[in-house]
Amino acid sequence: MSGQPPRRQNSPWILDLDAGKYAWCQCGRSAKDPFCDGSHVGTDCVPRIFVLEEAQRVALCGCKMTQTGDAFCDGSHTKL
Repeated sequence: MSGQPPRRQNSPWILDLDAGKYAWCQCGRSAKDPFCDGSHVGTDCVPRIFVLEEAQRVALCGCKMTQTGDAFCDGSHTKL
């Protein structure tokens, strides 16, 4: 995939998630956003995998421009 991924929203996804392994959609194509549904196949984009050791509330990046190297919101949407 070349260029920037399509922005899905200009705010984070605030979710209460159980402990477990998750695949955050980085390509912006998933119908199950913010989670990967495999829509990246055929591109050079891959989901970002993260693991929660316990249930918690998280803020996942919604704009797809996070610079932290993970799936979590870093406030990049405020600079768009």
